[in-house]
Amino acid sequence: MSGLVETGRSVVRRALERLGRGWSKMQERRPLSYDLLESDDAYLVVFDAPGVRGEDLNVTFLDHTVEVELDRFRDFYDGYEMLFPGRGVSLSGSAELPPDANVTPQGANATLARNGTLRVEIPKKDDGRDVAVVEEGDEDDSGRDAKSEPADDA
Repeated sequence: MSGLVETGRSVVRRALERLGRGWSKMQERRPLSYDLLESDDAYLVVFDAPGVRGEDLNVTFLDHTVEVELDRFRDFYDGYEMLFPGRGVSLSGSAELPPDANVTPQGANATLARNGTLRVEIPKKDDGRDVAVVEEGDEDDSGRDAKSEPADDA
């Protein structure tokens, strides 16, 4: 009778493991959740990124889209055995900024908070008002090109 019980437990454990791995893969295919916020100076995208470390995270900005890829790892606990591996480990997501957003990736920053959120701040441009004009062949005493003041709007 004990052989039958062990066989039953083994079958249940394999079923839980398969179910967990399937759930994990479904989670990996679903994009990360996020909020998109706007202030006068910047856009802020807040992604859910639980259980990830900064070195396992990649944030890129391309064509008004913030893209995030992360790899997280499962901790091992002494004396415990994994029955249901249900959390995805390779997650990704993207957030598209409004089409009329006038932004620049220079000065953007990403902050990974202890509560499992990733905040990506993208500064807005100043509507093109501060355009520096550089004249060729005009050098100051240090040998660097001299820059004129930003052009004023008429």
